[in-house]
Amino acid sequence: MTDVAVGTTSLAFSGGAFVRRERAIPAETAVAISVNGSSHAVMMATPEHLGELALGLALNERIVERPGEIERLEIEAGEAGIDCRLWLNEARSASYVARRRQMTGPVGCGLCGVESLELAQRPLPRVDDGLVVTPADLTAAMAAMARAQGLGQRTRAVHAAAFHTAGQGLVVTREDVGRHNALDKVAGHLAAGGIDGASGFVTITSRVSVELIQKAAFMGVPLIAAVSVPTALAVAEAERANVSLVAVLRGEEFEIFTGYGRIAGAADALVHRAEENSDAA
Repeated sequence: MTDVAVGTTSLAFSGGAFVRRERAIPAETAVAISVNGSSHAVMMATPEHLGELALGLALNERIVERPGEIERLEIEAGEAGIDCRLWLNEARSASYVARRRQMTGPVGCGLCGVESLELAQRPLPRVDDGLVVTPADLTAAMAAMARAQGLGQRTRAVHAAAFHTAGQGLVVTREDVGRHNALDKVAGHLAAGGIDGASGFVTITSRVSVELIQKAAFMGVPLIAAVSVPTALAVAEAERANVSLVAVLRGEEFEIFTGYGRIAGAADALVHRAEENSDAA
């Protein structure tokens, strides 16, 4: 297995002088995902937990609906990168062939390669209600993910995604040079372990783009919390999928963009503020 961090030296300018410095930097390699022998995606990724990456990507891009539709997964390292080969059962193979006729090229992020804008606007499932977390839960979850980022602490150069439940706290943290890859690895871990995405929520270290909301919806995750700001389309997609979107979560402060009802006290505060504004008018 390729080491996920590599030691190197740099020439740093510090304290008014140039000094040699030892530094760990993250490994990055080409990872090819093929389905039934046909190339589906090639991406740059951190060469760790690649079985989870392949499974999570297959589920989040709806190549399969459940892990049992994959007959086998083969991972083989070569000089140019690492091949992850998925082989589907007969029933799922037929639907995958039909889907490939709608694609002009391999996909990596879940949106590239589709033939039309209509296909890019994928129908999303609406996530169930039921989960409620407190502001303290969110603060603790982000801190727990930070403590679990071993590669991030060594290199300061990778993204992380994590899954948490109210009862267990931090369930899994995965790191990667790609933020989409980190979330796919989490999805693969949950699927392989039979863990229901609706039982908890996700934290991520990156900004929230629309693809991350789509992946969360397909995972059945009702809430995603990030350290950075979401895009406008991500907010719209979160509304459409009934996903609670919390962002700019830093320390004990955060902002809620969608799904206020899943954060204890938020909906009441919204009503109270509206009543105050009405009285003032």
